[in-house]
Amino acid sequence: MKKTKLFVLTALMLLSLGVLAACGNGDGSSSAEEEQKVEVDGSSTVFPIMEAVAEEYSAENPDVKVPIGVSGTGGGFEKFIAGETDISNASRPIKEEEKKLLEEEGIDYTEFKVALDGLSVVVNKENDWVDQLTVEELKKMWTEGEGVKTWADVREGWPEEKIEFFSPGSDSGTFDYFDEVILDGAQIRKDASLSEDDNVLVQGISGTKNGIGYFGYAYYLENKDTLKVVPIVNSKGDAITPNQDTIQSGEYEPLSRPLFIYVKHGSLKNDTVYDFTKYTLENAGSMAEAVGYVALPDSAYEEALKKIEEIAGK
Repeated sequence: MKKTKLFVLTALMLLSLGVLAACGNGDGSSSAEEEQKVEVDGSSTVFPIMEAVAEEYSAENPDVKVPIGVSGTGGGFEKFIAGETDISNASRPIKEEEKKLLEEEGIDYTEFKVALDGLSVVVNKENDWVDQLTVEELKKMWTEGEGVKTWADVREGWPEEKIEFFSPGSDSGTFDYFDEVILDGAQIRKDASLSEDDNVLVQGISGTKNGIGYFGYAYYLENKDTLKVVPIVNSKGDAITPNQDTIQSGEYEPLSRPLFIYVKHGSLKNDTVYDFTKYTLENAGSMAEAVGYVALPDSAYEEALKKIEEIAGK
């Protein structure tokens, strides 16, 4: 009987110690297991870059978990503000209202550019009439109340077939960028199919002959066998197709844009988060090129690396 009681007491003590270890170290710091995880969320456009970085990093550091969430730029900032993530991926700069909320929460952060993108307007592969579009035509097509229903409403000589519109959702930084440079703040048409998942948009456009949509350049490259990219007339009057040269030079305007990550200063005090962020900035250029985006000049990454060392006190 005494042996049984001793066994039970020992088991209970071990269980209690296990629970305490799982909860933390008693001083407010994370346990070793918690410290081996980096929380990242945000833009679906930035996702391919960060997914590639995380896969390479995890291969070299198998004990570290780096899940890359896709809540859209706006959704990612919501989690960043709520204290749920260390890094927020964004395909647009942070908004003033988001800055204010972070300030209210006492969260310090730094913005880092990781690559360049050319927001790509695409149609179905079978579409053989759209050879280029102007910014004015795009605005007319995508704005609610402009009366565009068929291709013939856009340009004379195009077929009188109903256009099917596909757009990133309102939480997407790509949506925000398109709204700023194309819609100029006008309301997007109500019959457009919206999704935060770019793969859903790809399926929609490739599945209907009269489909049109837009998303990051990498998603076009990944699906170029089923999609046709549309040259956009820039401010000089030239119809420009997005590619690495025209995106980097800025010739593909107004749809060339930078891509960002936002990193919490507090998180950089964690050695694992610091190491992953450092690895990201060291490899973002090559990973961006690998998945179809355009790298920044080497000097931009070098400056960013110096910045995180300053923040982390390294």
